[in-house]
Amino acid sequence: MCEKPKLTYFNGRGRMESIRWLMAASGVEFEEKFLETREQYLKLIKDGCLLFDQVPLVEMDGLKLVQTKAILSYLAGKYNLYGKDLKERAQIDMYAEGTLDITSMMLMYPFCPPEQKKAQCASIIEKVTTRYLPVYEKAFKQHGQEFLVGNCFSWADVQLIEIILMLEELKCDILAQFPQLQAFKARACNIPTIKKFLQPGSPRKPPPDEPYVAKVKKILALN
Repeated sequence: MCEKPKLTYFNGRGRMESIRWLMAASGVEFEEKFLETREQYLKLIKDGCLLFDQVPLVEMDGLKLVQTKAILSYLAGKYNLYGKDLKERAQIDMYAEGTLDITSMMLMYPFCPPEQKKAQCASIIEKVTTRYLPVYEKAFKQHGQEFLVGNCFSWADVQLIEIILMLEELKCDILAQFPQLQAFKARACNIPTIKKFLQPGSPRKPPPDEPYVAKVKKILALN
């Protein structure tokens, strides 16, 4: 029996959450090791586990995988969520990188000074609703299919449902102008593996709070 993949990160969303989502959507069980101290993090570096001295770290198939996009690409290929040919893979990459752009904005938001959060939230919502969500809405409207590429569930769809749910935490009606995305959300949330991941007690992490932000800053020695 193969060992479960081992995920090493902070006990929160961050850059690992998209990896958790993709594994969960693939029906893959995994184990997690949470960094609680700076000493644990420095030991990973000293032991040569982190190619660029950064987490997340995923250990599986005899590999120590780092760099979020590389990990996601590996998982998508391994679990048949990467299209049927190079053209579909390129389309999936484009859509997935768009959602990763949004993820990057969302990752920085909890670390903003309190006095900047209102403006930062408004900026994220403006960019997302004018630049990103219209692209996905148009894609579904044009091809009339259930999923973004080739009418097959892919990495791009997993990323999209993850980011939709995160954005709704900022603005509950953010999909009000996007009926195609509303329908996609309903479909995606009923996929058995995703439905399971959305249930209480799953490895899905809650929105980052102040104690989580403080711990991350302490471990990484951020000012």
